[in-house]
Amino acid sequence: MQTSTDITGLLVDWSEGDVDALDRLLPLVERELHRMAHNYVRRMQPGNTLQTTALINETYLRLVDQNRVTWKNRAHFFGIAAKMMRRILLNYIRDRRRLKRGGNAIAISLSQVQVVSSERSLELIALDDALRRLAETDSRKSQVVELRFFGGLSVEEVAEVLNVSKVTIMRDWKLAKAWLLREICVK
Repeated sequence: MQTSTDITGLLVDWSEGDVDALDRLLPLVERELHRMAHNYVRRMQPGNTLQTTALINETYLRLVDQNRVTWKNRAHFFGIAAKMMRRILLNYIRDRRRLKRGGNAIAISLSQVQVVSSERSLELIALDDALRRLAETDSRKSQVVELRFFGGLSVEEVAEVLNVSKVTIMRDWKLAKAWLLREICVK
């Protein structure tokens, strides 16, 4: 059983240029990346064509391309991965909605006719817009939401990534949720 220390050590080695460390790291983080990607895809509208594996692969390609990041620890790595997954997902949703790609047209399989709603995708876009506004006024609270909601990190892991106390994270989480609820419901 690999520990968080093993992952952190491999991340540090990778940051220092050890390419083999990345090969040893990926099997250790694959399950958690899959869980995160599954949570993202699950929140999308029914009938979407983005698969969990595709999101993981795209995230992996972007993570491997990170040559200016000094990885601090496991939580830092998963925080960056969560942010990348969120961006990939939002780009996917926006691309699907563009007029040149059929706009709001909904693909329906004739073998599985079902009611398809874009409500979940619209909710994610509204959440992203609200998170951007929150980041303008309080970037740490925005980061807390991103790491907790999208990344699935625990309070302890978020505290470690942001280098603040658990109490601060819990307070930021509570205030950020209330702020986002107000922002999304008002718009």
